[in-house]
Amino acid sequence: MTSQSSKSAARTEATIRFLDAVRQRVATVVVGQEIVVERLLVSLFTGGHILLQGVPGIAKTLLAAALSRAIALQFARVQFTIDLLPSDILGSEILDQRNNTFHVNKGPIFTNLLLADEINRAAPKVQGALLEAMQERKVTIGKETFKLPAPFLVIATQNPIEQSGTFELPEAQLDRFMLCHRLQYLTPEHEKEVLRRNLQLGVRREEQGAIARTEFDAIQHEPVGSREDLVQAMEAVHDVHVSETFLEHVVEIVGRTRRHAAVALGCSPRAGIALVKSARARALIRGRDYVVPEDLFALAEDCLLHRMRLNYEALADGLTTARVLEELLSDLGAPKPHRNGAVAPTAPAATAVPAATE
Repeated sequence: MTSQSSKSAARTEATIRFLDAVRQRVATVVVGQEIVVERLLVSLFTGGHILLQGVPGIAKTLLAAALSRAIALQFARVQFTIDLLPSDILGSEILDQRNNTFHVNKGPIFTNLLLADEINRAAPKVQGALLEAMQERKVTIGKETFKLPAPFLVIATQNPIEQSGTFELPEAQLDRFMLCHRLQYLTPEHEKEVLRRNLQLGVRREEQGAIARTEFDAIQHEPVGSREDLVQAMEAVHDVHVSETFLEHVVEIVGRTRRHAAVALGCSPRAGIALVKSARARALIRGRDYVVPEDLFALAEDCLLHRMRLNYEALADGLTTARVLEELLSDLGAPKPHRNGAVAPTAPAATAVPAATE
């Protein structure tokens, strides 16, 4: 084994230990969201932003806060509303009347993890300002340009049910999110565990009164990893092997979304990039230094579905993008997905697509 190979192996082992510690820490306050935690780590390790779609009350904010404290990252939350301005996020110049000069007041976007809560409630101008910063990793305030902190990750949330007073994200802006994960309700067993933990929270005394503790109070402040651990994890992702066969299948599935008769708008090349990058990160999280077809099948929905639009005929026939994507993946031998987004490790699925190693 060469020195470079041994160095990569050691880095991978250290990253796996770091990952286990992070997931265990998050699990102390968040119940039954292992797949969502994995997707957040995938986004963090690859530098891609993520959109979480789900009804209120399923721990989206708690997840982001717990993840930031587990890795000692700065965390900020912006509640998007109809009257929000770009300067409320990016920052603005403020006149100092004492010396008649302007100084810059940086906005909450200057952080490591930014939770854009209910992003579709803000006006398109605000959405555009945020997405520009996401793409270029810099912000211009007045005549000055500032780099955003590294790492920088936007975790946007969207309520898929409520449409009153919202502005739907256009396709070009949705394409900027590397992943779009759809959260489901917890299983009865996990929801019972949530209730059991809530009963044990108690109250917190403050001065001469008391406040009922919440799940946010249960988040431990001591991190289990440092930013250097995160940097090593990001470097370890690039050590994960991606074969030519795997690339061919990514190109094939992305191309099929453009050629399908029911699809008016297929996936862009950015979708293929997102699928390869996220597959690398998922492989590392699963303890592998190479990608396999299961990574493609498990991540296809999060990488591709929000980039697809059906034509009017398909919508009139009652088709959905999820059904069309399932059909496309089935043609490549994908197993039927579970409710939580994982794929069933059946033998036919493993042999339907050639192995992704050379």
